[in-house]
Amino acid sequence: MCLRCRFLAVSSSEKYNCALSDWTKRGVTVANLLGLYTSGLGLVFKPDVILFTFAGTFLGIIIGALPGLTAVMGVAILIPLTYGLSAEVALMALLGVYCGAVYGGSISATLLSIPGTPAAVMTTMDAHPMAKKGEAGRALGLATVCSFIGGALSVIALSVSAPLIANFALKFTSIELFSIAIFGLSIMAYVAPGSSVLKAFVSGIFGLLIATIGLDPMSAYPRFTFGRPELITGVEFISAMIGLFGLGEALSQVEARAVVAEVQTALGRIIPRWDDMKRIIGTMLRSTVIGTIIGAIPGTGATIASIVSYGQEKRISKHPERFGTGCPEGIAASETANNACTGGAMIPLLSLGIPGDSVTALLVGAFMIHGLRPGPLLFTERPDLVSAIFLGMFVANVFMLILGLGGARLFAMILKIPKDLLNTLVIALCFVGSYAIRNSVFDMEVMLAFGALGYAFRKAGIPDAPLVLALILGPMMESNLRRTLALCDGNVVTFLQAFTQHPIAGVTMLATVALLLSPLIIRRRSTAPQRIRAEDRISGKG
Repeated sequence: MCLRCRFLAVSSSEKYNCALSDWTKRGVTVANLLGLYTSGLGLVFKPDVILFTFAGTFLGIIIGALPGLTAVMGVAILIPLTYGLSAEVALMALLGVYCGAVYGGSISATLLSIPGTPAAVMTTMDAHPMAKKGEAGRALGLATVCSFIGGALSVIALSVSAPLIANFALKFTSIELFSIAIFGLSIMAYVAPGSSVLKAFVSGIFGLLIATIGLDPMSAYPRFTFGRPELITGVEFISAMIGLFGLGEALSQVEARAVVAEVQTALGRIIPRWDDMKRIIGTMLRSTVIGTIIGAIPGTGATIASIVSYGQEKRISKHPERFGTGCPEGIAASETANNACTGGAMIPLLSLGIPGDSVTALLVGAFMIHGLRPGPLLFTERPDLVSAIFLGMFVANVFMLILGLGGARLFAMILKIPKDLLNTLVIALCFVGSYAIRNSVFDMEVMLAFGALGYAFRKAGIPDAPLVLALILGPMMESNLRRTLALCDGNVVTFLQAFTQHPIAGVTMLATVALLLSPLIIRRRSTAPQRIRAEDRISGKG
């Protein structure tokens, strides 16, 4: 049997044939897509699902509005509390927290000039100056509507693109999955915001090492368990994330003890005027495209999307000097883009099983605790749940719009909660949540260890997102690499030839190599003029 046939034999194994649903076998048609979308109507409009989606969105807005609390921290702490819920209720609640928290950062950015989440850092540039002019309500109203538009349109993009990609991904063999995992790890290291590429790689490699703890994926032999039976299945992911994002961030906040400025509670009119909306329609559409595309790239996230979108709008504006003085286009660019990332980040998660950002990385754990695995097979095993996710995210954005416009004054009052009280509550929830996972003290020890690691990473300026992605993609990369090598009989030459016989894998690996070499090429080109001038001076003296 030739090498290509051996790969195809693996990809068409009984496991995949049994999982293929009718709509996948017939191909993705308009009728099949409509059937997929309507299959989740009964789930998403159940009273308990609606209630928890609303509660999650409300809680997410509060989490995002309070400086120091982020969407990642909120989802990490709340995942253990969803164990007793059904899969659809738990996921809708967490997605509500996700959507609400990304928007909530704009509230403190407007009223305090302190972004509640990193994604709202560019919102501060224009929302707070507008608030200082006595138009805080106008700024909040624009931020709310733009957040809804960005989030809702990105969900539509998700619902159209994810089934198509998933249907295509079902044909992937081990070599394609290996190359995609490598690409995801490399792009995470490259685009980690605010950190050097070297530090991002250090974080990713550390995560890969931790991912090797547990049973060998091929031989089932224990590795690096140090005689602890709790580590047979590997490091408990949710406990690790609670420590890394929850406890680690809380310890950093306790150390900082920042003084919160006085909250402005006189908001005025909140619902945006039609003149403002006509002015920013183009900005919202452009920013939605930017946010959705950037969100779909693993490792980027809402912060990068808002920065890119804000810079793009300022560059094409006829009056760039108005940006930073309370310009509606500035608020629209930032808030539309960062909320569009929520739908964009779900595209690779649902279609390929690769998280688009840190929050969707945590959602992998939420899927797993309910016996599910995000990826192309989810569309065949639970199409009703996939449809419910599409509809539920749209419903969460509707709730976000209603709560943002109707509860702005309430959220402004919540900003007065003492920060010491919040940090104490977060630390307590970290211990409760990590213990509740398996009623295990060892999981609390894991949480403490990762909390210390997260605190150390923040002190050293090392990003934690590459570590999280490495924990998820590491097992996928290792198992598919070893499976591919087994199909190649351990022959390295045959292994390399396999990339020429699988175009997707070959192109993905070439893109990975180009991505890893690009910083060196850029640095070399940037220093080339200086080097030439130095050589000219030396030759002139000679």
